[in-house]
Amino acid sequence: MEGVTPTRMELLQIRKRKALAVKGHQLLSEKRDALVSSFFDLIKKRKKAREEMEKVVEEAYRAMMMAEMAMGEERVRDMAEKIAMERKVEVKGKNIMGINIPEFHLEAGEMPEYSMLSTTALMDEAVSKAMKMLDRVVEVASIEGSVQMLGREIEKTKRRVNALEYIFIPRLLNTLTYIERQLEEREREDFFRRKRIKALLEQHED
Repeated sequence: MEGVTPTRMELLQIRKRKALAVKGHQLLSEKRDALVSSFFDLIKKRKKAREEMEKVVEEAYRAMMMAEMAMGEERVRDMAEKIAMERKVEVKGKNIMGINIPEFHLEAGEMPEYSMLSTTALMDEAVSKAMKMLDRVVEVASIEGSVQMLGREIEKTKRRVNALEYIFIPRLLNTLTYIERQLEEREREDFFRRKRIKALLEQHED
């Protein structure tokens, strides 16, 4: 093989590299399997979260329609602008097999204050439903982001596992076989050379 020196030292080095590659392949395979398991757990969680979000979105939309029917669309819009409020998104990290997955959490929000005389119970319900809807939207967005990150990490890990399994380790095995054959051939040549020298020496002594 080109660039390979068939020596005992090289043989030992290649054997060490092969052992490390096999161990690395095992660890990466375990990591891949754990990531895939976590990925499917997230898929199930996403499905449930989406169903809950869609239900809350529908309820919020229905509550807003009822409020508009009772108060009028223009009045509801004016009220919405007056009670608009900011809610911060808290970012926390979750570690999965050494990968930092960010999780988003919407800080708890209180019902905005406004005059009860200028609105109706239907508007209160619409605001409450809208706040719940926002919580669910942020939750689903967080899960979606985690799914995408895990998916990319799984693909990257799979490529590394395949590279070790189908390229790197086979090359090392081929190199080992080549060196071992070369060394065996040298040993045979040395054996026959020593045998000839011995025969010549014996003839000379006679």
